[in-house]
Amino acid sequence: MTQEYIDECKAEMGRHIEGFRRDLAKVRTGRASVTLFDSIRVDYYGTPTPLQQMATLSVPEPRLIVITPWDKSRIKAIERAIMESDLGVNPNNDGKVIRIALPELTGERRKDLVRQVHKLGEECKVHIRKVRRDFNDLFKSMEKDGEISQDDADRALLKVQEETDKHCARVDEVVAHKEKEIIEV
Repeated sequence: MTQEYIDECKAEMGRHIEGFRRDLAKVRTGRASVTLFDSIRVDYYGTPTPLQQMATLSVPEPRLIVITPWDKSRIKAIERAIMESDLGVNPNNDGKVIRIALPELTGERRKDLVRQVHKLGEECKVHIRKVRRDFNDLFKSMEKDGEISQDDADRALLKVQEETDKHCARVDEVVAHKEKEIIEV
């Protein structure tokens, strides 16, 4: 019975790590990546639409992203959405495509990005610890209500702690990998 809850705990912690990885994909490194634009929504005749549903995004060079809209009449709206985003890039359009040249990251900007990655990592660990607390409370209440024995509850609490430690270590690995990517010139 407790194993089902442990598996649910693992899955919930895993979902938080996947969300963390998605958030990290939006953090810019020294190389161009179309994932930078995942959160951009463009006004498409009154409907906020994800950029990927309106255009083809490609990376022909390490520091260049090319956006080719399917509907050329929306090129100004796409350009406006990119400029209003917090990416800090300047799009250039020639009427057919939008080119975005990503400038070289300065040392100070790299440090800011590393701080941002560490902050996201800590937020993910807080979510993981919250899952641990919720499941610990569940097992303690099950023991109190007589649904499981004290030994089963203790074993379950130990398993939850092991999973918490594993998932927090995984977050640290992901943060270290992303930090290395950002620092790399």
